[in-house]
Amino acid sequence: MAIDLGRESSDPTLPATSFLQKYCVWKSDSDGPPSDKERGDYFAMLPEYLSSDCLGSTDFFSDEALEMLQSPLIKEETLSRKDLVHLRYERDVETMAEMSSNLYRWSEEEVATKSHLQWASWIITSRVLTVQGPPESGIANRLLIPLIDMCNHDRDSPHILTGRAMAGATLKVVAGVDVKAGDAINISYGGSVEGNDRFIQDYGFLDGGGSKERGKSEVAEAYKIVARKLTGRNRALTKLTVDDQERALEALKATTLEEDEEII
Repeated sequence: MAIDLGRESSDPTLPATSFLQKYCVWKSDSDGPPSDKERGDYFAMLPEYLSSDCLGSTDFFSDEALEMLQSPLIKEETLSRKDLVHLRYERDVETMAEMSSNLYRWSEEEVATKSHLQWASWIITSRVLTVQGPPESGIANRLLIPLIDMCNHDRDSPHILTGRAMAGATLKVVAGVDVKAGDAINISYGGSVEGNDRFIQDYGFLDGGGSKERGKSEVAEAYKIVARKLTGRNRALTKLTVDDQERALEALKATTLEEDEEII
């Protein structure tokens, strides 16, 4: 049932090319493995190309919008990801499409573009689960797992996704409370330690508060995590250098809080 997109790596564009090829076989009904066409029900449930779901991610921000974030760290990582897409498209997708008219066929009239690969890379970043293989293998694979990868985010969810980090373990969602028919099953993205700096890049949303926080006047935990990273108050979690912290804080001084609120 799961779609195996190969071994774990730091470059999401590599598994994205594999996913895009499978998706194109289904979407254009072109020649390809029957198994790709049989996954149509799952593919049809994924966020559509250039839908509101993906456009919230910084991967699809204009240069002007990236500047308005006043976050040099997010801007640099986003531009780096865009560069990876550009290189991967020229090296793999465009080259293979020129060799065979059936490869990366988005529709009868159109071959998949760089923008389509950008979307596919976002699908990988936002939905793929990295799962450890057998203990003796020492490898981890990137998998699209129907149903599990459709759980939405709630920092206060009692349900937990387990089995990813332990070699040979079984991946499963463990219910923290009784689940009734019709109940949404949410999980906490990022192991409850990631903040809105990651969410806006990888998923395309800002966490305004978990189910226990909503409706309260307190600043949401996802924003507090970002603040602790930038001020160095959580050395155990932050991966920022002192220079990165200083650059990020300096960029925020470009506008006042009042000016930001007026724009919003």
